[in-house]
Amino acid sequence: MTHHKVTTHNLGFPRIGPNRELKFALEAYWKDQSSDDELDRIAAQLRTQNWQWQNKLDWTPVGEFSFYDHVLDTSFMLGNIPERFRTLPKNELDRYFQVARGRAAGEMTKWFDTNYHYIVPEFNRSTHFALNATSLLKQIEQAQTENVRAKPVILGPVTYLALGKSTDGVNPLDLLESLLPAYGELLNMLAAKGIEWVQIDEPILVTELAPEWTNALSIAYHTLKSAPIKILLATYFGSLQENAYLAANLPVAGLHVDAVRGRNDITPLLNVLPQHRVLSLGVIDGRNIWKTDLNATLDWLEPIALQLGNRLWLAPSCSLLHVPVDLQKETQLDPDLVTWLAFAKQKLQELHILAEALNNGRHAVASFLHENQTAVESRRQSSRVNNPVVKLALANLAPDAGTRQSTYKERVTKQSARLNLPLFPTTTIGSFPQTKEIRRQRKAFRQKEIDAITYKTAMQTEIASCIKEQEALELDVLVHGEAERNDMVEYFAEHLEGFAFSQYGWVQSYGSRCVKPPILYGDIQRPKAMTVEWILYAQSLTQRPVKGMLTGPVTLLNWSFVRNDQPRAITCRQLALAMREEVLDLERAGIKIIQIDEAALREGLPLRKTQWQSYLNWAIEAFRLCANSVQDETQIHTHMCYSEFNDIMPFIAQMDADVITIETSRSNMKLLEAFKDFSYPNEIGPGVYDIHSPAVPDTAQMTALMEKAAQYIPAERLWVNPDCGLKTRQWDEVKPALLALVQAAQSLRQSIPQSQARAGSPVV
Repeated sequence: MTHHKVTTHNLGFPRIGPNRELKFALEAYWKDQSSDDELDRIAAQLRTQNWQWQNKLDWTPVGEFSFYDHVLDTSFMLGNIPERFRTLPKNELDRYFQVARGRAAGEMTKWFDTNYHYIVPEFNRSTHFALNATSLLKQIEQAQTENVRAKPVILGPVTYLALGKSTDGVNPLDLLESLLPAYGELLNMLAAKGIEWVQIDEPILVTELAPEWTNALSIAYHTLKSAPIKILLATYFGSLQENAYLAANLPVAGLHVDAVRGRNDITPLLNVLPQHRVLSLGVIDGRNIWKTDLNATLDWLEPIALQLGNRLWLAPSCSLLHVPVDLQKETQLDPDLVTWLAFAKQKLQELHILAEALNNGRHAVASFLHENQTAVESRRQSSRVNNPVVKLALANLAPDAGTRQSTYKERVTKQSARLNLPLFPTTTIGSFPQTKEIRRQRKAFRQKEIDAITYKTAMQTEIASCIKEQEALELDVLVHGEAERNDMVEYFAEHLEGFAFSQYGWVQSYGSRCVKPPILYGDIQRPKAMTVEWILYAQSLTQRPVKGMLTGPVTLLNWSFVRNDQPRAITCRQLALAMREEVLDLERAGIKIIQIDEAALREGLPLRKTQWQSYLNWAIEAFRLCANSVQDETQIHTHMCYSEFNDIMPFIAQMDADVITIETSRSNMKLLEAFKDFSYPNEIGPGVYDIHSPAVPDTAQMTALMEKAAQYIPAERLWVNPDCGLKTRQWDEVKPALLALVQAAQSLRQSIPQSQARAGSPVV
């Protein structure tokens, strides 16, 4: 009897290092505190360490390591550098960082439905591709020197074109013919280096594709099939569905599919996969931090292994870029919780156990499987995960719990009378500069170097200063500045039951920017008020209204590592119920305006439009449940970061927030066309101050933007505000910018007829 062996591999490993070594090396280089040689040395050390941790794999990913972003790496490898950067008197590395983060940097957006960002490729009619694989070859040569069995990873040509944007109206697909020779040259170059397998990522295959894009995939891989190298075509982040037949029959040596998110693809895929083709199954979740149920996975895998034999490969579902590096560093997490988790290194160990069980029988890894089963059962039965009080509260909610008492038209009159705001009221989005002193005090409190009273006094001093500055600027609606908050998600998660926090659970967002998502492991409950004391203190210092500032349930969900043992919709409703209690406490305390930020609402959209309706139904319901329990006189605001709203306008309107503030300064107010076309009924604050830039806009610029906004939205429904929070800016930038903002509003009030003033409010 022939013994079949399952092959193991990985699609990518975190770049940042277990202690964020890459972050600190990059920032030192950017500050001219280290050389490019030193940066290269640290990068090489990190790659060596990563490969050593993956040494049990049959094939190790090489080339996915990046100084900033792998899509930007692809642009440079293909010679597709925006024209405005080509004449810079810089070396290649400095030009790379100019595109990534310089004054005229490339646009940045989210990588599919993850919280990782990439630099958007730019295309025009004169785009020319010229291969420069120096960086990739350097990594391959290092790997071969260290006896790593290398599987280079590159972004596929069709996904690369799909991710880019045209700057002159050219159809990116028109560039495919000129792009493919560069890929062909690269594959031949890799083969000459002794490479047997290359992983080419085409995650576009899990999205809904127009016929011209499916045709492009067919053309691309029929063109590249002549290269003397085996291609593993990798898809991830979802299911193939109608693209399964296409993916299975492209002329490649192997196909990787996400068997976590796309489990239902596998059986039909097995029926159409050619007999000679390798099938790689992504059976370990590369997007979340929970242990895999290994026995249940083996129950599913064993018949497939019998059917495929040597053609079965196993891997995580996607690159492990999206999870932290090493759970063993977490010495302060609750011991029970630790047994439920797996970071990147632990996920590779799970992969090894699965392969050993399939290759040699479950008895070969019996102790590991028993330990895993114990942990899985412990989590499933834990009273810390399952709280009957929370479940009962959700079950007992009234059907109209998410509905305001009256319509916006009825509410606005009451709110105007209570607030007495002028036309074009001015406000900010919530946060003010997080100064070194604020961070020093917070760190001292966390490390128990100062007591709670000292910390509270220090934060109150910062709040008082922030209120004083806003009054001097004559803003109409103030905020307390959020000095006490380290992060808009983590702050609230720390005050809710059902969350836990790692020490080293950092994940790269882009470049040197790392985030440490909270771990949402159980039913959510709010033990006590979280913000009321801070907001009331701020309100006690001024006669002007101070907004209560909260993060909404959908953003809390989307920016956390979320439990996977119940539908996300239920978890989101639990978060909404907890935040609803905070909203009501703020209202009872006399706070007149409450802002509930949903920065991540749109980015949670599924990759397939056919699934949008379901997501938006429960996401909007969660916001309404959180926000709409207040009296008519209480004004509810929400904030959304820059998004394409055109296709979800009816859902935004269903949120029924009295005021929505959005990011529009970079688009020169074009985003507001969506609100006009839909006839959005409530009030809008289009951002007129781009807080992502250190540039200080002047009064004329802001006035012009608001005059443009008034062409789309009636003046009586417009607010004047920055486009996002001011946390990352400096006071010497913020004060002149906000002064210009206030002056712009005052100028606009003089130019708008008295008849357009908001009900019950004089023009001042």
